[in-house]
Amino acid sequence: MRFVNTLVYSAIAAIILASCQKEKEQVAGNVNDGDNSVSKPSQKEEELLSGNGNNRGFVYTLSNQANGNKVITYRRAANGSLTYIASFAAGGNGTGGGLGNQGAVVIADDGDVLLAVNAGSNTISSFKITGNGLNLKSTVSSGGTTPVSIAQHDDLVYVLNAGGTGNISGFKLGENDKLTPLSSSTRPLSSSMAGAAQVSFVRNGKVLVITEKATNKIITYAVNESGRPGAMHSITAASPTTFCYASGRFGNIYVSEAVGGAPNASNVSSYHINYNGSISLTQGPVPTGQSAACWVVLTENGRYIYTTNTASDNVSSYNVHPVSGHINILQSIAATSAGAPIDAALTDNSKFLYILNAASHTITGYSVSAGGSLLALSGTITGLPAGTNGLAAD
Repeated sequence: MRFVNTLVYSAIAAIILASCQKEKEQVAGNVNDGDNSVSKPSQKEEELLSGNGNNRGFVYTLSNQANGNKVITYRRAANGSLTYIASFAAGGNGTGGGLGNQGAVVIADDGDVLLAVNAGSNTISSFKITGNGLNLKSTVSSGGTTPVSIAQHDDLVYVLNAGGTGNISGFKLGENDKLTPLSSSTRPLSSSMAGAAQVSFVRNGKVLVITEKATNKIITYAVNESGRPGAMHSITAASPTTFCYASGRFGNIYVSEAVGGAPNASNVSSYHINYNGSISLTQGPVPTGQSAACWVVLTENGRYIYTTNTASDNVSSYNVHPVSGHINILQSIAATSAGAPIDAALTDNSKFLYILNAASHTITGYSVSAGGSLLALSGTITGLPAGTNGLAAD
């Protein structure tokens, strides 16, 4: 893969940059600041963090083709292996290229609805998930240009439009699984050249968080009872190229900072979000020791995060204290990939991790041990279209 690295990764780093251009909760559990290790959660924390994921057994990605976007769907076996089911028309077009984003395709909280962006036609779509695949229920304007990321909580949906001047815009998800625009919900980003990558809800749907690669900022909006955002809060990240993040409980988020794709310079930092949307740095930057850390996922128990290092062909892992939000590197190279790993998705029960590889147009899978280590699964999904984007699993 070094040959691929030489020809592709400088371009990938350029794409990353081009597409971008506390009130602390007092809960038991301490971090040993001396060696930056993470302590074991208390019994009370264990109870708060317990819970079993609902395992439906599907994995989804978007073809993102300019002549028609499709949701490519796989069924997951008990051993983690994937079998292709079908590709379902997404009701719009893709771009055919990288989006520099996270959250292009998401599974709704109840596990019954799939939401997807059509970045090339400025629309988003909703699908009913069935035992045999997907039924398209609605396709609506995204309220902006180049939608790249979707956030959902209960009946509230927000989309991040990264093109043009950029914005977020809200929708209601009805009982019929159809999307309708939410009036007076559109809000700006911090800059018309933000290079925004991701939007998601934290604080049980009370706050929206957006990462901006070009401004190196994280911005937030607290959401009122009507579902509309209030005033913007922002913070400059601990290191440059604020890419994507995973959100935990207790208001913690874990953000990848790609540092412009510079060799072995990437970091992950943790931040704390209050209910009013104010944000503060908890810890960071904590180096991956790798290049172009971009996509981030968090295990269901809140104890491990994985970040894909696009320009290093690998995945890094971190220990997490799920209450305090402190982190330390577990393995700088937790797994190798099949070439330029981008999107990542964990199953509901966090038994399996799947990685979308941009250079080889493949999906690779890994089993996740109780201690956070990764073991590659046999079999690789091959033959994906160039530009395939987004990954979701349940």
